[in-house]
Amino acid sequence: NEDITPPFYLPFLMHMELTGPVDQEARKLITQHCKLVKFKKGDRLLSIGSVCKFVYFIISGECISYYTDKSGKTKTWFFHFHQPESNVKNLFAVDYNSFISAKPSSISIEALSPVTAIRFSVKDVQILKQGSRSVERWLDNLNEQAYIQTHERITTLLTLSAEERYKKLLDIEPYLLMMFSNYLVAT
Repeated sequence: NEDITPPFYLPFLMHMELTGPVDQEARKLITQHCKLVKFKKGDRLLSIGSVCKFVYFIISGECISYYTDKSGKTKTWFFHFHQPESNVKNLFAVDYNSFISAKPSSISIEALSPVTAIRFSVKDVQILKQGSRSVERWLDNLNEQAYIQTHERITTLLTLSAEERYKKLLDIEPYLLMMFSNYLVAT
């Protein structure tokens, strides 16, 4: 049984296998429909107003996704990184709304350090989903997780004061304070 998985795919496949086994057909499709990419600190993976054409699975490094208001002030949406504490919102850097609707993005994504990621295009994701039932099930699960996390984020922003949000951050994600500047966390 020949191993068709080059080393750079392994973190992604390991993440997929958290929700169930990945068959050889899915592994083969993945190896054919993704690309290893690298970014320097300060590089933009996505700019506000551009259509999001790629989803990035972070292997190493840190990114931030953020909104910029009319006065130029930024507000952090999510941090993206691959650490033991990571979850869906951290592992994948994407404006999913723009990615699936092909409408201009409302966020920017920027590398805070050198970043290595696995990139999937819109077409790659469509091929993976259509070509493998196990990938399709995994994507359904991923979409559910992303929806729940986005809903929780929006609810927190709409219903909690700044002090309550900070306390919640200390309870749920205290490691962010060690990884990122106080300024970025505060925004």
